[in-house]
Amino acid sequence: MKLPTAPASQAALLALALLAGVGLSACWPNIAQSKPQAEPRAVQPRGPLDAGEQNNINVFKKVSPSVVHITTLALSRDLFSMNITQQPRGTGTGFIWDDAGHVVTNFHVIQDGDAATVTLSDQSSYPAKLVGSFPDRDLAVLRIEAPKEKLAAIAIGSSRELQVGQAVYAIGNPFGLDQTLTLGIVSALNREIESVTRRTIRGAIQTDAAINPGNSGGPLLDSAGRLIGVNTSIYSPSGASAGIGFAIPVDEVNRIVPRLIRDGRLIRPALGITAAPENVNQALKLPKGVALLRVSPGSPAAQAGLQVFARGRDGSVIAGDVITAINDEPVRDLDEMLSLLERRQVGERVTLSLWNAGKTRKQAVQLGSAD
Repeated sequence: MKLPTAPASQAALLALALLAGVGLSACWPNIAQSKPQAEPRAVQPRGPLDAGEQNNINVFKKVSPSVVHITTLALSRDLFSMNITQQPRGTGTGFIWDDAGHVVTNFHVIQDGDAATVTLSDQSSYPAKLVGSFPDRDLAVLRIEAPKEKLAAIAIGSSRELQVGQAVYAIGNPFGLDQTLTLGIVSALNREIESVTRRTIRGAIQTDAAINPGNSGGPLLDSAGRLIGVNTSIYSPSGASAGIGFAIPVDEVNRIVPRLIRDGRLIRPALGITAAPENVNQALKLPKGVALLRVSPGSPAAQAGLQVFARGRDGSVIAGDVITAINDEPVRDLDEMLSLLERRQVGERVTLSLWNAGKTRKQAVQLGSAD
């Protein structure tokens, strides 16, 4: 095939050459035959990092030794040999709580596993034992037997002081990748999210720092490198980060984790009451709160003389007590009452605000145990 002699664009010549089986050197001889002098470009001096970049680096260097990679394992029995082996099931993130080897993560990270392995930042791995969990707050504590010099406990901050707009960092192992740092801001406070038990987690921190699968259980940090929350979920139809992530506030974590380490579970203080369904409040035009349907004999509520709603012989409703506040903190429903009680200890005295047939009173009660 003979190439046209009329002027043509380089693209047209190239297409014709390829059709004719002609090499590129026939069309662009200068590319194949000329050998211009070429040397690496001189590196332009960068200058010092700005303050923000340097702080990003400092936070990562400071906190990364405290962040761990968690691999959950499932037991599997061989069909023929009947041998039991451990197979990887999922991954997540956690962080070192203290030099005793306690590691904090989300409950949902470990809930489907039969065992777990914790990998430290130096890539050494240790089998983990479950110390305790509190699914209502999506928190769990593991423990590993590792040398104390490898256990860099994370610095604890406060979530009560947070403000919308302040910088935050997330360190985790998204998609199984090792130690990734993302940066964002606190985009909202006092959000409500649902735990694996469908209990409401109140006071959640909302952030636009990228949180992806595998980040769960990892730390959310302030610009000083202090723990301010535990990354727990994202809001995204695709399951990948879409700019809205949530973290359990550190004040809640710092309240629950020591009790899990001490008792292996969170023993919830109790009043010894059975709450009426919420639609009872609406049907009887009661104020927001917990209407009492039953009081257990000998319970703190019974000893304090709390009254329950009942039916009269003529079918009329005999008014009982509605708990509207605990220590002057409003109670809108049963879930909120349980959350307030979880902040207390068994044996502690609290003051209940009670409503009964339009009259209000306060009653001191010593909390018992839910067990």
